[in-house]
Amino acid sequence: QLQLVEYGGGLVQPGGSLRLSCDASGSSLDYYAIGWFRQAPGKEREGVSAISTSGGSTNYADSVKGRFTISRDNAEHTVYLQMNNLKPEDTAVYYCAADNLDLATLTSTIYEYWGQGTQVTVSS
Repeated sequence: QLQLVEYGGGLVQPGGSLRLSCDASGSSLDYYAIGWFRQAPGKEREGVSAISTSGGSTNYADSVKGRFTISRDNAEHTVYLQMNNLKPEDTAVYYCAADNLDLATLTSTIYEYWGQGTQVTVSS
C-alpha cells in the first residue's frame, strides 16, 4: 500500500518561496504520476500541478503558472513543488496524490493515494 507524506510547508511572507516535497513508503513514487492539490478553508480542493512518471509531462493550474514548478527526482524517489512569488491566496493545506494511470491530470478523482497534507500560510 502506497503511503504519501508531504514536507516543507510553513509560514512565508508574500513574495517569498517554499519548496514542498512528496515522499512515499510502501512502494516507489516512480510508478505513479503525482499531483499536488490544495484546499483553503471554506473552499473546494483544487488541482495545482501534476507530473507524469517520466517527468516529461507537466500540468499547472492557471493561477500558479509562471510561479510554481513541479519536478521529480526518481533517483531520490521524491516529487517537489517549488513555489515562488507566493501570494496570500496561495494559503491552503497542500496535498500530494498518486495516480497509476500516468495521466498527470488536475482532476482529483483520478488519484488513488493521498498524503495527509502540509499547511502553507502566506502572510505578512
